[in-house]
Amino acid sequence: MSLIPSLFGDRCVFNPVSSDIWAPLSSNNEISQFASARVDWKETPEAHIFMADLPGLKKEEVKVEVEEGRVLQISGERSLEKEDKNEKWHRVERGHGKFLRRFRLPQNAKVDEVKASMENGVLNVTVPKMEEKKPKVKSIEIIG
Repeated sequence: MSLIPSLFGDRCVFNPVSSDIWAPLSSNNEISQFASARVDWKETPEAHIFMADLPGLKKEEVKVEVEEGRVLQISGERSLEKEDKNEKWHRVERGHGKFLRRFRLPQNAKVDEVKASMENGVLNVTVPKMEEKKPKVKSIEIIG
């Protein structure tokens, strides 16, 4: 895990996404144009929430998994549109190919209760958090 400088001053922010767990894929081992699917990760008091922009993909084309070691993996593939002999393409800029994003989840993640939904090209993955165990406080009687 690494610390990255914050845009809001000199303090550093914990970066749970390290280069060893991010891996773009394509069929010929080149980085896909679509490999870097944009993902936001926010934490609420109840859960960790991941939001991935996957425009044009159907839920059947996306896979969400949790690997051993608390690693959330989001992967999928956008196919290149098939050419019709009567069509002439002037420009192809939209990304296509396979993608894979991996995030190491914190200790407080309930990996057995992960839920995912997809609407309007945005994948939402919710990872509930375990309740924080409050330290047990024992009062000590003062003698004297």
